[in-house]
Amino acid sequence: MVRRPVAWVTAIVLFAEAIGIALVNWFMGIVVDRQDMSLAGLDSDVMSTSSKVAGLLFGLYFALCGVVALRVALRDRAPAGVGRILLFSAAVVHALLGAFTVGLVGWGAFAFMMVVLGLIVLIFMTYDRREGTVSDAGPDDAKPDGGAADGGTANGSSGGTPVIPPPAPAAS
Repeated sequence: MVRRPVAWVTAIVLFAEAIGIALVNWFMGIVVDRQDMSLAGLDSDVMSTSSKVAGLLFGLYFALCGVVALRVALRDRAPAGVGRILLFSAAVVHALLGAFTVGLVGWGAFAFMMVVLGLIVLIFMTYDRREGTVSDAGPDDAKPDGGAADGGTANGSSGGTPVIPPPAPAAS
């Protein structure tokens, strides 16, 4: 089973990213505050404070996504409800950040963003597979009377009229 370790790794990476984003933005806020410069007439204190607040908010967002991934790993079940929406939004954010970081930071940052995006998508792919469907059932799972293990008929339908194959073509 690959899905639990993927969820664990995703949770750890999201927690590390939350701390990293918060620290980088906090550092940028300190740099802007110490330079005492304005950008297009904006006060440096406002820019410093907004950078710190944005870093904390993004850090909390990624930490919350990490909590969802950790919960998936602990419960060994797919995320549902708000947790599912959070992980979907984190996947979109990482795709967009990956697109922006290619030009601004470089290929290394792009690769990191794509790895995190891949981990999040892998959580959805491994946990959304339906187990126990008729198509997954092997010959051992059939009932002795010809029905499938899940109560359906042998041809995969859930009852009703049987499926009749089309007539064979006539030889001329």
